[in-house]
Amino acid sequence: MGSSGVQITCVALGVLGLIGAIVCCVVPRWKVSSFTGSNIVTAQSTQEGLWMTCVVQSTGQQQCKRYDSLLVLSSDLQAARAMTIISCMLTGLSLLILFCGADFTTCVQNEDAKPKISLLAGVGLLVAGLLVIIPVSWSAHIVVRDFNNPLVPPGQKKELGACIFVGWAAGALLILGGGLLCCFSRPQSSSGGTAKYYSNGASAPSKNYV
Repeated sequence: MGSSGVQITCVALGVLGLIGAIVCCVVPRWKVSSFTGSNIVTAQSTQEGLWMTCVVQSTGQQQCKRYDSLLVLSSDLQAARAMTIISCMLTGLSLLILFCGADFTTCVQNEDAKPKISLLAGVGLLVAGLLVIIPVSWSAHIVVRDFNNPLVPPGQKKELGACIFVGWAAGALLILGGGLLCCFSRPQSSSGGTAKYYSNGASAPSKNYV
């Protein structure tokens, strides 16, 4: 069974990963305007997220508009919405399961069940981390592909936003926490035999010799 210190570390990693996943889901900073080539107009910049697109003026004013319909979004944004939401929910559920099966809590009294519960929480964190890394990597691939495509006008090219890097960090933290739980929360094998020791006194079993 994993020690309390490892489990507390995994809880901290899971909480940080959950915060990063929520930031990726809410903040519209997945794609930002690119000022390259002939596109030197920096009076305003465009920021795109999962739920809205924003226009930021050079004076600091910001105007945001929600997407009109889910059906008009690209496939990567549709998948990113679903994956990030599922990741946030799965991370929260895994943390609750971890609290129930951790050594530093008394929610579960059965000591044999605790490592199995912690292992289940570790698998949940691993899956949640992958659900964050996949959509941000997909969006990053599309941004880099369009940026290097000469057929895309310079005014329509985008760059990687801050949420892409936050998503990579959040996914790495969740995978690290889940991996530690899976390594240190392995159920103990109950198939091994038990050794019995007897003293030289009367407690040793008596044998009849012929």
